[in-house]
Amino acid sequence: MRGRPRVAIVTGGSSGIGLEVGRRLVTAGYDVVLTARTASRLEAAATEIGARSSAADSADPDQFRTVVEAAGRVDLLVHAGGIMEGTFVRKEALDTFERVLRTNLTSAFVAASTALPAMAPGGRMVFLSSSSAHSPQAGRSAYSASKAGLNAFALALAAEVERDGIAVHVLTTGPVATPMLDDVRFPMRTLGVAEVADAVVWLDALPGNVVLPEVR
Repeated sequence: MRGRPRVAIVTGGSSGIGLEVGRRLVTAGYDVVLTARTASRLEAAATEIGARSSAADSADPDQFRTVVEAAGRVDLLVHAGGIMEGTFVRKEALDTFERVLRTNLTSAFVAASTALPAMAPGGRMVFLSSSSAHSPQAGRSAYSASKAGLNAFALALAAEVERDGIAVHVLTTGPVATPMLDDVRFPMRTLGVAEVADAVVWLDALPGNVVLPEVR
């Protein structure tokens, strides 16, 4: 990378897609700050790939503010944190529904709104979504709703900050082979975390004036 390294914050950085994105960015010369809720797992992951770490709940503004302060400035925000919980609506507990929306959607708002003051022209945000945003799953109403909301939020944000020279992308994938799918018992074709991470690195290599709201 030319000049000073780009500073990236990656949520969900202790495992899965977030960890692999962090690994690829470190290899590409970025200064990476991984964040996730469990400090011990996060610190081990950061040490493994040569990144910094700052434990936080991404849906908590006060906690996420400490992540942004640790980064100093933010050139790239990759929001990869999320959960896939819940069941059929007739069996769903309100607490579960609200927890999924908080983890997958509220966290996107908190991360973006907190990072924006530290992001200059040339900055970029990438939100990891799911095909469930477009093809909702029966039995996954909370997850499907959270991802559809995430896509709508990111597209609205993209229109808001384009004038500031900041790019926003949604990366919508099919199933990805991560621990999130451990409880899925039927066969399916999955992407690897490396393929998704490569797409994130490619997105941040695009010129700042390229408008690419969603990649599927």
